[in-house]
Amino acid sequence: MSPVSTKEWPKTAYPKTLLYIVALFVGLAVFLLLASTLLRESNSTFLEGHRNEVMSPYDGTKSAESGKGYGEGSGVEKNGSAKPQDESGTSYSGQAESEKLKDHLPHSNAAQEEDGNRSSSQCDLYRGKWIYDSTGPLYPHDSCPVLTQMQNCQGNGRPDKDYENWRWKPSQCDLPRFDAKKFLELMRGKTLAFIGDSVARNQMESLLCILWQVEVPKNRGNRRMQRYYFRSTSTMIVRIWSSWLVHQTSEPFDFAPAGVAKLHLDAPDEGFMEYITGFDVIVLSSGHWFAKQSVYILNNEIVGGQLWWPDNSRKKKIDSIQAFGVSVETILTAMGTHPNYTGLTIVRSFSPDHYEGGAWNTGGSCTGKVRPASEGELVENRFTKIMHEKQVGGFHRAITKKTNKSKMKLMDITEAFSYRHDGHPGPYRSPDPNKITKRGPDGRPPPQDCLHWCMPGPVDTWNELNGITAALILCSTLVLDNVLQLVLKNVSAVEF
Repeated sequence: MSPVSTKEWPKTAYPKTLLYIVALFVGLAVFLLLASTLLRESNSTFLEGHRNEVMSPYDGTKSAESGKGYGEGSGVEKNGSAKPQDESGTSYSGQAESEKLKDHLPHSNAAQEEDGNRSSSQCDLYRGKWIYDSTGPLYPHDSCPVLTQMQNCQGNGRPDKDYENWRWKPSQCDLPRFDAKKFLELMRGKTLAFIGDSVARNQMESLLCILWQVEVPKNRGNRRMQRYYFRSTSTMIVRIWSSWLVHQTSEPFDFAPAGVAKLHLDAPDEGFMEYITGFDVIVLSSGHWFAKQSVYILNNEIVGGQLWWPDNSRKKKIDSIQAFGVSVETILTAMGTHPNYTGLTIVRSFSPDHYEGGAWNTGGSCTGKVRPASEGELVENRFTKIMHEKQVGGFHRAITKKTNKSKMKLMDITEAFSYRHDGHPGPYRSPDPNKITKRGPDGRPPPQDCLHWCMPGPVDTWNELNGITAALILCSTLVLDNVLQLVLKNVSAVEF
């Protein structure tokens, strides 16, 4: 059968085709108008009620100065199950869509997002003040068997308790109280790993103690890796020890003898790098070990050392503070260029210590601090300040080198926690009833810990902030899905 020429088309076909095209365009216009209206309304509702829509790790309790908490209508479905994921348990698909909603979430200008953008209209989680909240801590000190005794301040006889009741209040929004059940739902099928020093352990134990209130996990760990498994949501909490986060050896190297720690500042610690592809969220903690004895190696050359150096005839090229900055850039670059790592890396900024009148080993003290410092009481710690600056610089340099699909966030707690000189164990480091807790006749303070944090105490806030960051990445896609479903549901009734 030969093709029909245009001359043979029935004349009556023109009006029908034209009407069809007009109807199609009118229908499309109605669709776009309706979709635009619904999206504006949804975004408006989301802005007013984002606590209920997105921040699912938190409950709906009302606390001082806070108004409504984050409760009903979270991104988790009502039956308690999360949105389906792929078999690997990693659900970072849809990142482009979640970026569109990022501006509607509580957000830290100081957190230094990867893209470097800042907006004065966004809530800065890390600028605010500490307010007293009589609601009390998230868990009792005697309810958590994994709590390291040195951080169990009440169990060690500390007489005051108000340090447990101060809550961080961002200036432009509220930091909601942690809801352990919803956090486990957020992390359904996922693994969260704390990697670093003893402050990383401090934070990991804080999270475990919070989660312990709703479910006792199963210990699946070994000597290389602590692992706690929450059966209800197949969530794993992991900790791996890494003092400096870079490659370390004690073997002799050039003129540095055996026994002294050698840090290869340009090589990541392979002790945990081999595992990162199995982690969905990684929280990094480092910095304080750079005050300990070590030798620094760059490009296979000894370039500096801390508390060790052969003689003044050799010139140091870098000091411990510069070495810290290099190490941050090294580990984050390694993670940001790993071809198979797609997770979220949270860099918790340098945790301030509060030794006054000396260092940890020279009689420094935080004895008698029972409430947060006021503006007038705050004493600038120059070491903390410069370590923070080097860490932030290393973070930014690593961001420019990132090539994979992972996400990186800086959880900048340093300034906020500089006020919490009351949150450390101080002399209450052990349950010994005969321990010294007061200054001696000569004025010397007792041995104490002004670096780690009491549990419960201010350190629990870090995990509330972690939850906000994880929700930003893991939940906002669910909210977008809800908005699109609403639009499509309404548009489906429109006849073209």
